[in-house]
Amino acid sequence: MITWRRVTEADFPLLWHWLAQPHVARWWNHDTSEEGVARDFGPVARGEEPAEDLLVLLDGRPLGLVQRSRFADHPAYRDEVAAVTEVTGETMTFDYLIGDPEQVGRRHGPRMIRAVLRATWRDHPYAPAVLIPVPVANQAPWRALEKAGLCRVAEGELEPDSPAAGRAHYVYRAARPAAQRTRPDS
Repeated sequence: MITWRRVTEADFPLLWHWLAQPHVARWWNHDTSEEGVARDFGPVARGEEPAEDLLVLLDGRPLGLVQRSRFADHPAYRDEVAAVTEVTGETMTFDYLIGDPEQVGRRHGPRMIRAVLRATWRDHPYAPAVLIPVPVANQAPWRALEKAGLCRVAEGELEPDSPAAGRAHYVYRAARPAAQRTRPDS
């Protein structure tokens, strides 16, 4: 069973370990020092930034990380993605990783994405859609998005998180199911 909880400062050593794994470090260009992880994840863990860092669990054991946020809370990023595809109102985005190298390639990615997507509709009732940009060069995540039911809606150049990624990105979209729409404009 896939569950999650918010990341706390007690999780930083695990995040440090995951971010240093070669399969993660290639695409998540993060400072993996204790200070770097505290700087990058501390404000969200303390509720000082409007985003959610979620520690994803598989049968109660740490599996991965999802960073979920509203584009409206990050105007520069919203504008960058809006140059490639439409980004409306309360549209959400998330990024994700499987941290445990032994769990990579076991089809947990699509399960994790579907679970967090379902929760996004519940947790963010005004979100009309989720948009997820993914580097074209990083096949595993965009294939996981496709297996999870998201549709590729755009391709364009975006600032990469990692030099290995290159600027070419696909953008995937999931629309809120019609039965769950809460406003006429969603």
